[in-house]
Amino acid sequence: MRLRILLVEDEETISEPLAGHLAREGFQVEVVPTLAQARSALEREMPDLILLDLMLPDGDGRDLAKEIRRSSDVPIVMLTARGEEIDRVLGLELGADDYVVKPFSARELSARIRAILRRGRSPERRSPIQIGDISLDPGARTVTKAGEPIELTPREFDLLHLLMANAGRVVRREEIMDEVWDPHWFGPTKTLDVHISWLRRKLGDDAHEPRYIATVRGVGFRFLVPEGTEGPGEPTGSG
Repeated sequence: MRLRILLVEDEETISEPLAGHLAREGFQVEVVPTLAQARSALEREMPDLILLDLMLPDGDGRDLAKEIRRSSDVPIVMLTARGEEIDRVLGLELGADDYVVKPFSARELSARIRAILRRGRSPERRSPIQIGDISLDPGARTVTKAGEPIELTPREFDLLHLLMANAGRVVRREEIMDEVWDPHWFGPTKTLDVHISWLRRKLGDDAHEPRYIATVRGVGFRFLVPEGTEGPGEPTGSG
């Protein structure tokens, strides 16, 4: 069964050749030129990935991205002619999986799409994890601490997921930026430190005496495994 892509793009000079290329790559592509038509398409059926232009006739694509992220973790790749770093950061902070600046290579874009879909569908990235009193379910995108739910942003969830999936070992800053942000990120990584700080606050962690996330100065971060346990494992359930 072919994977479905929803392409939200109003410029026919971009949408027609791109849709044709993706179809030849084996994807099933639906093209819509407005936010209103995109919303209707999403109500009918959620695609496997969304290519979302930001400058559309009836509004800003980032508004649609925010709506989608309230109920779905479907991969979103933003397409835009705006290449300013602040625009890129804002798009990624809204939960986009990648950000492509026009003009772009259709071949490179399809390779990035396949990489995003592989990460999202790999079995080891979909299995629930429990370490100590923290339980994370990638499928439901939920996190609990001692059975109590913790509300995380999409980026915070992905960051915690990566750290817990590699519990006990140091995850390098570069690896985190590639996995959670963007493999083509060339800007400062201070946003990572900010998200680690937010995540610690929500987990009730202390940077100086960490129970969950330890900083390995100059290298990266490590999710701590409580003494007597073996690392990531299946949740034991409640009760």
